Parts: sequence; structure tokens; C-alpha cells
Amino acid sequence: MAPILVPNPRAFPGIRPPNPLRCRPEHLSLTPVTYLRIANVFLTISAIAVAASVVLFITPGPRLSIEFAGGTLMEIRTAADTQKQAVIDALDAFTLKDGTRLDHSTVSSTKGGTFLLRMRDMTNEDHLALLTHLQSTLGNAEEMQFNAIGPTVGASLKTKSLLALGVASLAIILYLAFAFRNVPRRLNPWKFGILAVVALIHDLLITSGIFTVLSRFTTFEYDTLFVTALLTTLGYSVMDTIVIFDRIRDNINYQQRGETFEQLVTRSLKESIIRTLSTGTTALFMLIAMFFFGASSIRWFMLALIVGTLIGTYSSFFVATPLLIYWRKRD
Repeated sequence: MAPILVPNPRAFPGIRPPNPLRCRPEHLSLTPVTYLRIANVFLTISAIAVAASVVLFITPGPRLSIEFAGGTLMEIRTAADTQKQAVIDALDAFTLKDGTRLDHSTVSSTKGGTFLLRMRDMTNEDHLALLTHLQSTLGNAEEMQFNAIGPTVGASLKTKSLLALGVASLAIILYLAFAFRNVPRRLNPWKFGILAVVALIHDLLITSGIFTVLSRFTTFEYDTLFVTALLTTLGYSVMDTIVIFDRIRDNINYQQRGETFEQLVTRSLKESIIRTLSTGTTALFMLIAMFFFGASSIRWFMLALIVGTLIGTYSSFFVATPLLIYWRKRD
């Protein structure tokens, strides 16, 4: 197959590539004053949302899966017409060997007659006694899987998850400081890395706050799949921020005479907004399709990606970029 040569648009300034949205940067009526006025409103909203998310995360806190809190995961298959309430009643009637009641956290129905039970940690003897009790109460109950995670393992998983988030944030700061090392001396390259991580923390806290609320009113639980969604969201968010910061870096080298830094940043936003929104919209189409038509086991995962993508795109424009302007003003 013969190679296809794609010309660089910058080499032919008189030729513009087709724009599917039929919107050119110069057509966007955005001035520095208007942008900063809008950004101030959104920065205030973000500060309130972050504070609320921190409070929600501390008290009452998210509901953790057995992977983090420790406990037992048991899947049983019963008759197709078995009701969820019948399973809950059977668990409430069960007594452990030490005389205490079984503290079951959630019972969810995966399909007709199949139920997923998330409970406290128990001994092998209690496990066998519970299975016998369910078989006698529900009739012909069959155990499909049984997993037990002790509190020590759960604490280890929580520590490793937090460590993964911390290492990822540090790596982003170092990478951006290196990538933007050639910016003019008046713009410290560390600013770009630090502000990108500030935006990431913003995205992480607000996304976690939203799902902390969901964990109190739905069957959602914090698990390793949710941590994976957070890490994926952070990666997408930082790429969104890099696109804008990279445009600012390019324009700094060709700053127009008499152009202020606020005007340069606004011009950079106008030049990159179409690409950023097009990329985000395309990703959202795929994620929404997977949310509605994908397997039920990954539905919360897809919802976390959808929320994270929206918040990540928002923070690139209204958190990281205006903070860069204000930091530059202080210098």
C-alpha cells in the first residue's frame, strides 16, 4: 500500500483544514475580561464543591466494598421466582456461632434467581452453616462463588490504591516540568505541573464526593474498579490540560506586540477549545453507549468515567487555566 502524505497546515498558512463544527477560533467572542469573570464564578462553585466533597468523604464517608473493608462475597442461585426480600429475611434469621446476628451489607439480584450477598467476615464453620440455612430456607439454593477478604488485606488494598494515586500525581508534576522546561524564564515550568495536579485533585475530590452520595442511596460501593476509573479519569483530565497548556507555551514564543498574558491565554483557549470539546464529546458518546448497552457489572465503572470526563474537561478550562493567570499576576 502506498503511503499517504498529509501536509502540515502550518506550512501552508493560506490553507485551512476543514472544520467539522464549522467554527473558527476567531469567531469565538471571548475577551480576557469576560473569561475571567466567568472563571471566577466557576472557581467559587468548584471551591464549594470540593469543600462539600471533603466533608462527605469524612462523614458519613463512602460505603466500601469487601475489597477495602474486608468481608465475604457470596453468590447463590435459587429458583427463578425467588424474591430479593426472601433472601434478606433468610439472612436476618441466621445466627452466627458466637450468637450474634449476621451483619449483611447488601443483597443484589444479578439475574433471575441469582443473588450476590456482601457480608461481614466469617469462619469456615459459619460459612457452611449459612449455606445449609439458605438451602433449607430458600429451597435448592446453590452456591456459585464464595470469596472472603480479611481486614488486613482490605487495609493493604486501600493503602496501595492511595499510593497509586500519589505516585501518579508526582509523575505528572515531573513530566510537565520537563515537557515545559523551555518556556521563558518569567514562567516557571513547575507552575504547569503543579496546576495540572491541582486540577487533578479537584477532579478526584468532586468525583469521589458525587459517588460518596451515590453509595448512600444506591448499591454502589467503593472498589478497585472505581479506583481504576479514577486513575483513568486523571489520565484523561491531564491530557486535556496539557493540550491547553501546550498551546499557551507555543503562543508565548510568538507573543504579539502589546499582547498581555491574559490576552495570550484567552487566544490560546479559543484556538484549542474546538479540539478539546470534539475529543471529549467523542469519548462521551462511547462511554454513554457502554453505560446503557454494556454489561451490568461495569455500569458503575462507566458512570464514573462519564462523570470524570465531564469534570476533567471543565477543570481544564475553568480551574487550571485561570489559576495560571492569577499565579502569573502575583509574580
